[in-house]
Amino acid sequence: MPWHDRIKRNLKLSDLDILMAVVQTGAMGRAALKLHISQPAVSKAIADLERTFGVRLLHRSRRGAEPTPYGSALVKRSYAVFDEVRRSVEDIDFISDPTAGDIRIGTTEPLAAGIVSPVISQLSLQYPRIAFHVSAADTRTLYRQLSELDIELVISRIPDAAAKDLSVEVLFDDSLVVAAAKSNPLTRRRKVEFAELMDEPWVIQPSDNFFGSLVADAFRSIGLTPPRLAVATTSITVRSCLVETGRFLTVLPGCTLKLPRKHPSLRALPVEFPNIRHQIAVLTLKGRSLSPLAQVFIERVRALVKPLSAA
Repeated sequence: MPWHDRIKRNLKLSDLDILMAVVQTGAMGRAALKLHISQPAVSKAIADLERTFGVRLLHRSRRGAEPTPYGSALVKRSYAVFDEVRRSVEDIDFISDPTAGDIRIGTTEPLAAGIVSPVISQLSLQYPRIAFHVSAADTRTLYRQLSELDIELVISRIPDAAAKDLSVEVLFDDSLVVAAAKSNPLTRRRKVEFAELMDEPWVIQPSDNFFGSLVADAFRSIGLTPPRLAVATTSITVRSCLVETGRFLTVLPGCTLKLPRKHPSLRALPVEFPNIRHQIAVLTLKGRSLSPLAQVFIERVRALVKPLSAA
């Protein structure tokens, strides 16, 4: 179907909004209730869209309404349309007042502490009316939130097979480190062999977690079976509290012990995974324009991690 003036003249954002509501609720009546309009108004909007595009967008039955393949395709793109319109409003707000606005960021727990929090601290002092929405989750969850337009950018490791719809800006290369509390006697040694650590109590993320799988692969790369975990947890709070007792060992991104906001009570042991390096990057969706606030945030991130990128 060619894109021409007739479609541009007849297409209304309100009609797209109604179609999305029908698909979300599964019925025209429920969509009308959700949008606080009459059911005939919903029916007219759908009919106008079908007339404009020349295809059937919904399958109607006594059980409700389901999108046709054409309807599904239009709804999928409609989310992006409304996202861009929302961004246009944010751009206008930023031009009128660059000191206020919202930004939605996704990151992992360690990088939230080491990178995202210091940058937010800087910006919030300079622009106290900016509202930061931070999603701290596993990398796979962050990719899903990014693709669903729930967040604008992600700061995390790059998986081996990054999605083709992602734009990737590498910030620095990072390695994994074995960490212990500074009170642990192992931190006072000049050299430690991995074999000596296998029977120590470990607290690490579970292997079905993205970071946990990286750790397991790191042990296998040096010919060792991953150690039995005394505690498997995705909670950075639980992990930190246990390691700080001086009994437990863990594996962390090396950058968390090098960034300006270093962990005050943890030390890296004098043992390293050879040739295990991963890239930390800013990830955004291809074709999705970044808000001015997101661009400012990324600029501050670049400045913060510059010493690591040069290492």
